Amino acid sequence: MATTHTPYDAVLHAARDVSRLDCALDAEMLGTALLGSVYAVAECDRSAAVREFVSGFLAATSRRRTASATTIRQVFARLVPDAEGTERVRPGAQAPAWHAQLGRVHLTGCWAYGDVYGDQTSYLATFAYDEADGGPEHAVVALVDHNIGITKDIFVGGPAAGVLDQVRQMCDGDELTWFRPEDPARLHGEVARHLAVTDDLGTLPGEGSLATDRTLAGARLALLPGPAPAPPERAPLTPAERTELVRHFLAAPEAARYGLDTVDGPELASLHFCLSLLLDHAASFPSADPMRWSPTVAELFLLDWVHRRAVLDMDDAALLPRVLRSWVGYALRRRGLPETAITQTDTAVEEMVPEFARLYSTGERRSPATAAVAQLMADGVDPDDPAALHAWIEANRHHLTDD
Repeated sequence: MATTHTPYDAVLHAARDVSRLDCALDAEMLGTALLGSVYAVAECDRSAAVREFVSGFLAATSRRRTASATTIRQVFARLVPDAEGTERVRPGAQAPAWHAQLGRVHLTGCWAYGDVYGDQTSYLATFAYDEADGGPEHAVVALVDHNIGITKDIFVGGPAAGVLDQVRQMCDGDELTWFRPEDPARLHGEVARHLAVTDDLGTLPGEGSLATDRTLAGARLALLPGPAPAPPERAPLTPAERTELVRHFLAAPEAARYGLDTVDGPELASLHFCLSLLLDHAASFPSADPMRWSPTVAELFLLDWVHRRAVLDMDDAALLPRVLRSWVGYALRRRGLPETAITQTDTAVEEMVPEFARLYSTGERRSPATAAVAQLMADGVDPDDPAALHAWIEANRHHLTDD
């Protein structure tokens, strides 16, 4: 085998049998997989990196006349039509019979499904080629993770009917999932909006077919109406709204169940501090919904966020898991989620308590700023005393700089 000299040569070699494939879909799947390696290694703006690669590839291979070279050029031009030079791509003399069907598909259905908690939504669209020799009807599935605000995975495959049936059966047998038809413009908007964030990640999610299927999924999304504009973000609660919500919570049966309705004395300050942390954590999400909790959101809060963002004394740490369990039960009941969801989340929080206690004792997840404040308090320094605070900083300047 001849030694490849450039990435373009490597692609040509990998695509050497593309003209012998059975249909346009197979060729597009090969093309998106090849471009997936470019997408995966880009350090930022991955979509632009793929577009620039295709532009360079088309320029570098403009004089190649083999069937494989002219066919993969057509594939890339269809997958990334906004790349420079695509308008000059022409089929070769030995083009396969299906070459005219590359990218020529139409939408046959749109659906969405997800968990009742609101952690994730999957969007499913099915497409068929305009002519039978293009290949089978196929599905594009995009998983949007609302907790981290990205399109976390993408899958393109078929047969479309089989994928759809599998999803229906999964949702029909689970009361904690839902399934519905979806407006194509909304599907386009939601997936594309979150995919734009994914494209700029420094590190991609480690599992799934996101990188390999990204380019083909993007080409299919571009055929949909829209995209619909993003829904307006929910504004964080005002101080007055926070106070009213806490008042309602403390009068709720969930607060009584954990004895929070009778908390008094020094513990009362800890109770309100813990509640403020729950509301602050909710406000850190795009939706800013204090009622959207799940086992996953509870884990993000109890085993990560609170250690990085807050300094807890022993009373706070002892009370926080109890406040969280009570609040989660209250919030999920208010949202009308099934009892199974409430029980599942409460059990998950209970099982997290030993790890929460360990992280609190070790301080291993504290941010540098949080660790400094914790040390300040441990040394008995009043943060509201400017002179004492200045003296402490001067005495610990070397240690703080080393950290």
